[in-house]
Amino acid sequence: MEQKVLVAGLGLIGGSLALNIKKNTNAFVYGYDTNPSTLEYSRMNGITDAVSTDFEEVIQKVDICILAAPVSVTVDLIHQISHIAFENKIIITDVSSVKGPVMEAALSITNPNISFIGGHPMAGSHKKGIQASKGHLFENAIYVLTPTESSTSNDINDLKTLLFHTKSKFLILDADEHDEMTGVISHFPHLIASSLVHQAKSWQKKHPYIPKLAAGGFRDITRIASSNPSMWKDIFFLNKDKMSTLLADWIKEMTEIKELIDSGENEKIQKYLEEAKDFRDGLDSKKKGVIPSFYDLYVDIFDQPGALLKVIEILANQAISINNIEILEIREGITGVLRLSFQDKNDQVVSNAILKRNGYETMIEE
Repeated sequence: MEQKVLVAGLGLIGGSLALNIKKNTNAFVYGYDTNPSTLEYSRMNGITDAVSTDFEEVIQKVDICILAAPVSVTVDLIHQISHIAFENKIIITDVSSVKGPVMEAALSITNPNISFIGGHPMAGSHKKGIQASKGHLFENAIYVLTPTESSTSNDINDLKTLLFHTKSKFLILDADEHDEMTGVISHFPHLIASSLVHQAKSWQKKHPYIPKLAAGGFRDITRIASSNPSMWKDIFFLNKDKMSTLLADWIKEMTEIKELIDSGENEKIQKYLEEAKDFRDGLDSKKKGVIPSFYDLYVDIFDQPGALLKVIEILANQAISINNIEILEIREGITGVLRLSFQDKNDQVVSNAILKRNGYETMIEE
């Protein structure tokens, strides 16, 4: 019997999930969205099999529903679901980056035919909207699942099976664990990135050339400040208790650092920086675990047409797969640095040797 799936909310995440499920399974995929142009794009590009603007009608046709709307809208949809008299079994999940409000709303569901499993695929893009959908968006990404009392082990397995071809790494966490950890490693860094941009903007009044000098490290550390402001506003306020705690910790930390600098505590600052480096370097540990490790190779390239393509072509001809490519810094007329990431240590070492033979200056960071 053909499985029927509804993706409610066809933005970047919802569109990418719909595309992956439609391409890799035999499921019939419905798409729901309030934006007619989004639904038309989905239909015209084969992202879903059918589309609807009537949520309560279409959800009663399916076996699994993925709520992929913004967090506040997802909470509203869950409240709608709690009033629908489902006659057949249905699995409901979401993709929200804040789990507390979602799981609290899920408690209002009393229909025994509804199994709710919280979800959060930890992947994204600097682009937004259904036009940016990619079926491979979640490959090697952590996909957090937060089961409820209404969900059985079979329900969780059914959901994992549906999402198997995303090639995600599934991790079971409760809502509080999830929100605290994502607050530390995702939500709070976004706030800090935005504050750094504001600081640079303020100093620009005194030093107009700041935007021209802002490259390298500043661009890297503030990149996430370019993400969707409306989405992040919701995330901050829906996870505000933990954000407030993290802000208090950060202010205390910065106060202590200021005191060390003001008092000229050279050795303590050295130790502080060394401890930060050791911990940061440990995040790239090559030990096997849930989080995939990558092996980086740095390549000096000159700013000229086809320079990037040539490096990729050399490695492609040797059947070497590159997981990620990042231009760290390149300016007109001078050498820039390209960071190539590999899943396998051997690919890193072999690529290093190949590029050196082809005249490139390379470096492997141990």
